[in-house]
Formats: sequence, structure tokens, C-alpha cells
Amino acid sequence: MTDLLNRPAAGAASDIEILPVAGRAELERFIRLPFALHRDDPHWIPPLLMERRDALSSSKNPYFRHAEAAFWIARRGGRDVGRVSAQLDRLAAPGTGHFGLLAAVDDPAVVGALMDTAERWLRARGATRVLGPFNLSINEETGLLVDGFDTPPMLMMGHDRPYLGRLLERAGYAKAKDVLAYLSEGPELPAGVRAMVARPLPPNVRIRPLRMADYRREVGALTAIFNDAWSGNWGFVPLTADEIDHMARQMKPLIDERLVWFAEVDGEPAAFAVCLPNLNEAIRDLDGRLLPFGWAKLLWRLKVSGVRSARVPLMGVRRKHADSLLGGLLAFLIIAAVRREAAALGLHRIEMSWILEDNVPMRRIAEAVGGRPYKTYRLYGKAL
Repeated sequence: MTDLLNRPAAGAASDIEILPVAGRAELERFIRLPFALHRDDPHWIPPLLMERRDALSSSKNPYFRHAEAAFWIARRGGRDVGRVSAQLDRLAAPGTGHFGLLAAVDDPAVVGALMDTAERWLRARGATRVLGPFNLSINEETGLLVDGFDTPPMLMMGHDRPYLGRLLERAGYAKAKDVLAYLSEGPELPAGVRAMVARPLPPNVRIRPLRMADYRREVGALTAIFNDAWSGNWGFVPLTADEIDHMARQMKPLIDERLVWFAEVDGEPAAFAVCLPNLNEAIRDLDGRLLPFGWAKLLWRLKVSGVRSARVPLMGVRRKHADSLLGGLLAFLIIAAVRREAAALGLHRIEMSWILEDNVPMRRIAEAVGGRPYKTYRLYGKAL
């Protein structure tokens, strides 16, 4: 049955009321709005409500220690029909504001009114350009899905209605950058990669898994590599010490030390890869709730019955090695280690995401290990 919420609504923009999210009740409506918009989409995964509340809480998410944000709901005919956020991140490029968390019915007036509200908020704070969607940071969910609607999203990746890109373009937005998700399936790497990583290691190189007993120090080493490796990338925003601590606590329940690998050169951590079981596979029928029995189902699926897919959300090679033959070898070595252990755990569908469309070296590595681009997420920009 067609979802009535997703039919283009008749009427003018003057029929639309834009409500600021000013309290707990409005925030709950904001979080739950996509549940109605996507209820007839078999590939949408309801997020965990508890996680969304924490992510959008200025007291719980350390993002808000270097950024401010505002949230709005669009309402028409007594019904919530859209939402958007606007963010100003002091660590991002000067003059650039962000938007995010966009969800709406298929109506250009609704999307236009939401984006106009976000733009006015950003312009009043000195922004001269807006870029997004970021939910809320480039280090969290990034981009609007524009290709690959026929499969569910992996952990910490978005899933949007196909019409949203078109409606953003009608509101004056244009493509700024695409980011890609690569999917690799099967228990083994291609023969050429297997032969390369089977050769004896250089004497100054060591490959090792995460030391769970020294977890906080290991996360610190991982983040230092990430901030160095990604510092020259488009749109880069460094992870702060507070965000590192927050990320360490959030990821720990999902971390399996067999799926996090480091490469060391002369005793210094030089590269890493993190692979996480695809939580979305385990929560898709929980309707966002962990109570009364959702937590038990989740625990069973993650710890007992397992899931069959995973995502590599974080990977990096220090810049001083990145453009050398050694840097390429380090990348293949840690990917091979992750893939070997993932296969042993029954994880045969591995997503590597996201990768900038113009990051040719990383795209070549993803393709060399059997990956194929299967989802495209788009960042849109507009001058203010």
C-alpha cells in the first residue's frame, strides 16, 4: 500500500509551518518522523531510539563542544511532513555551515521551506556557504543516498528516499562531492592479493591485532593515525580528544579484537583498519526499541547467532608512508588480516565505506581486494 505521507502534497508553501525543536517532546517527534516516512520501504532500518536521543543531546555528544546546531520540523495539515538540522562546526572550513538529518515527503515546497529555514539560521551566524547532509559531522553519517536503494544500509550509513536529491536540486543545491560504499563478498581475497601478502614481511614491519587489555591507549593510537592520514582529504574535520573518548565507549560493545588490526613500522603504529559487525542486520525488526525484549534479541544475534555482514568504517595509513610502495603494502596487509578473521567469524559481506570519489589510490585498493561500488552518497552545496 502506498504511504500517504509520501504522496506529493497539494498546496502552497504558506500552508507549511516550520517548528523549532525546543524541548524533549519536539525532539522525540523529530527523531521519530522518518519512521512514518519509511514505513513502506523494506530496506530502511529503524535506528535505535536511545542512540538517536544521545546523538542529538548537547550534554551527551561531544560534537557539541565545538559546534552548535538547530533542528526544525515541517508541519502541514496537522501532520509532521519533514525535518532538517543546521550545524556550525568551529573545526570545519571557515564560512561553511552544514545541514543534515533531512527527511521529508515528496513535496518541493516542504523541502524548500526547511532548507530556507536552515540557510537563514546559518547566514545569521556568518556562514557564506552550506554543505551537507552531515548527521551531524563528516565523521558520522555523511551524504544523501543517490544510488543503491535496493539494499539496506550498513552500520552508521544512511538510507534516503530517491526523490530527496531532486528536491534539493530544486531548492538550488548542486553536487559538491560523491562518496562511495564498496561491497566485497566471499571468504577469500583475489589470488594476486593473497600472493602479495603471503611474502615475508620487511624486517621493520609488524602486523598485529588490537590489544583489548590496553583498549584506551589503542584507540588513541588509532585516532592519531586517522587524524594524520585523513588531514589532507576533502572536508576533513579532526576527531577531538573528547570525541575519541566518546567513540571508545560507544564502539567497545561492538569491538572484536580479531577485527581490528594495526601495522607497525619501526615500532610505531603506521596503519590500521577497524571492522565492525553490521549492527543494522541485528536491529532491523526491533522498531527502534531495546525494551522489553529487544535487548535480548540484539545480544543473541551479536554474541550467539551472529550476523553475516560487517563494515570497515575506519582505516588509515600515516601520510609519510601513504604514497610509497610500503604504504600500499601496509594497506593490503591489514585488509588481508581483517578479511581472514572476518571469514572465520562467518562475516562474508564486507562494506568498505565511505571512500571519496576522487580518492583514486583507495578506490584501487578496494577494487583490488574484490570490492565493487554499490552505493553512492552525495554531498550538496549552495552559496548563501
